[in-house]
Amino acid sequence: MKRVITYGTFDMLHYGHINLLRRAKEQGDYLIVALSTDEFNWREKQKKCYFSYEKRKMLLEAIRYVDLVIPEESWEQKKSDIHEYHVDTFVIGDDWKGKFDFLKEEGAEVVYLERTPEISTTQIKHDLNGK
Repeated sequence: MKRVITYGTFDMLHYGHINLLRRAKEQGDYLIVALSTDEFNWREKQKKCYFSYEKRKMLLEAIRYVDLVIPEESWEQKKSDIHEYHVDTFVIGDDWKGKFDFLKEEGAEVVYLERTPEISTTQIKHDLNGK
């Protein structure tokens, strides 16, 4: 079984997220989503989520492409997650291109997927605020 992992906040879930998860799942047989906790988002990203971690987790678990949701609590946990969950492929959006190549040294293939260009959570927030 080929295991794939991806990371993200997945707040205000939209079709761009679904597209990413579908394409991540196509990379293997079992998709793990490391979901940023509320504390990690605030402490490390200075980002307040609209939906709580538990609600975002519930939404992700309802998506057919997602097999397991785990908490992302630090930037550094990626290395240990690869080993703990026997991950073959690390997948993330291409806005991070090159940033996680070091995970190849942990034995994982690193794949940067093109983002869905016309949609983003930031754009949705911007449009809703009328700016």
